[in-house]
Amino acid sequence: MESDHDWEIFEESFNRVHDDFFKRLMHDFPDLTPGDLRLAGYLKMNLSSKEIAPLLNISIRGIENKRYRLRKKLGLSEEANLTEFIMAF
Repeated sequence: MESDHDWEIFEESFNRVHDDFFKRLMHDFPDLTPGDLRLAGYLKMNLSSKEIAPLLNISIRGIENKRYRLRKKLGLSEEANLTEFIMAF
């Protein structure tokens, strides 16, 4: 996703397929940033950290940090699986 416009097109299509996923996520967790939403979207697509890293132009370690921060914002315990939570959301 090179630009914000590309992301907006992706988000609109994604919401159609996944029943307004981003809107529901923002409703339940209003403190999420656009970066958090992008990560959540990629996790909803069941992509691995290795697959997400080039999409966000950051390292795998950077993705791990983003996942950790997202888990905290969602109030998940360390034992909870972030991907399973997002997939079920």
